[in-house]
Amino acid sequence: MGKDRQLQRILLGLKVRQLRQARGWNFDEMSRQTAMSPSYLNEIEKGKKYPQAESLEKLAAALGVSTEFLTSAELPAQYAPIARLLESNFLSELPLDFFGLNLQQLVEIMARAPDRVNAFISAMLDIARHYSVHNEHFYFAALRAYQELHLNYFPDIEASAAAFAREHQLPARGPVSAEYLERILTQTFGYTIDDQTLGQEPFLQSVRAAFHPGQKRLYLHPSLHPRQRAFQLAKELGFVALRLEKRPCATPWLRVRSFEEVLNNYRAAYFAVSILVPQATFIEDLHTFFQSHTWEEDSLLGLLKKYQVSPEVLFQRFNVLSHAFDLNQIFFLRLIYDAESGQLDIDKELHLNRRHRPQASGLGQTYCRRWLSADLFQRLNAAAPPTTAPNDLPMTAGAQRMVFADSGEEYLCLAVAKTAYPTPNRLICIMLGVEWDEHARSVIRFANDPTIERRAVGVTCEPCSWLDCPQRSATPSEYLRREQRRQMENALRLLTEQP
Repeated sequence: MGKDRQLQRILLGLKVRQLRQARGWNFDEMSRQTAMSPSYLNEIEKGKKYPQAESLEKLAAALGVSTEFLTSAELPAQYAPIARLLESNFLSELPLDFFGLNLQQLVEIMARAPDRVNAFISAMLDIARHYSVHNEHFYFAALRAYQELHLNYFPDIEASAAAFAREHQLPARGPVSAEYLERILTQTFGYTIDDQTLGQEPFLQSVRAAFHPGQKRLYLHPSLHPRQRAFQLAKELGFVALRLEKRPCATPWLRVRSFEEVLNNYRAAYFAVSILVPQATFIEDLHTFFQSHTWEEDSLLGLLKKYQVSPEVLFQRFNVLSHAFDLNQIFFLRLIYDAESGQLDIDKELHLNRRHRPQASGLGQTYCRRWLSADLFQRLNAAAPPTTAPNDLPMTAGAQRMVFADSGEEYLCLAVAKTAYPTPNRLICIMLGVEWDEHARSVIRFANDPTIERRAVGVTCEPCSWLDCPQRSATPSEYLRREQRRQMENALRLLTEQP
């Protein structure tokens, strides 16, 4: 049964519940008034059953309303926020089944205490409007929660990618060239690749790829870095191999239409990473990398060269840490630095098992300049300007043990920074953090190398209590407000509790 029919059942159930409770009837009394069984009435209220016309007339007569009111989208005032939420189609597009829920269960929970729950819903909708939170923000937040729930490791996609690699004889130890992937798309799946059109359209210069489903035509921007091109081709193969029909037709996204599109885009990207960096070989390489007792920048950069992938793809492949090394307390960040304005932002993040200290704080706060990423950005700024050849773009890697001054939590961080091709004024850093506990120490041997700096850091400057931080970039305004409030509370407590 379609979503419209499901919402119709839910709305009817809410009305019957409210009208029954307004009369003070239990299900036995309602059964006497309608000549319907209590269990059937309960199913109607839960949105699981929708009565036939004759039963609707009995319900309406017993409850003192018209059948038109019962079957309309109109809800009593106390359920108005639920109606707004249902009409937005937001709940019905979320992957509730992935989290063991369904729409009827959520509505039933909301209906148990409508005044309190509806006040909460209204507040959330107002906050969303005030902060310009749109459906896509919820979709991407739900996707992150889904990734975190599964430790960002999906055996079904891994198996599909491995089977595809065998069938099409992809190199088992990498790299996989863009030319080889293009041949598979064109010769096996009948695609046409257009490398010119996007470069000729003035309004599409920021679009890396676009897809015309009717013509099976994949448009790729001619300025793509060879590694970007390989990823877009591999991702397109992911849509084909996994049979993902609902999908975005442009990269980057211009409009997010549903959660299914968001999820399918992630699944296709996961597939792409899996065929570009074969799992078994990469796990072997990580064992070798981690067993070294000395940190070598070239060892990490060497993995990029071996697989001929971007840092984003390589660090996504670190998803095998939970599966193969039992390292679960980890985070991934992508930071963007504008060399002209000095602005530093986190534009992507993922936290496994819990929210770790280094994360996006938003609200315009200033991220700590003592993170490893800041050092790598300085190195890139000092490097020679990039040549016109995309393969020669500057790239640097580093390691650091970050100790958070406020909490004492410690992470081993590995990162790669690069120039954002083809916009050299923007720098990108991909950073992996592993909580530095006993198990991590037994797995990653090189972390005790004395050349790896152990440095005290913060998250953002505004709430940080480290007042004499040598690299503070903003005043500790939030911390000072918090301290002022604490002092006020202490003074008020002494005033009101003195004998």
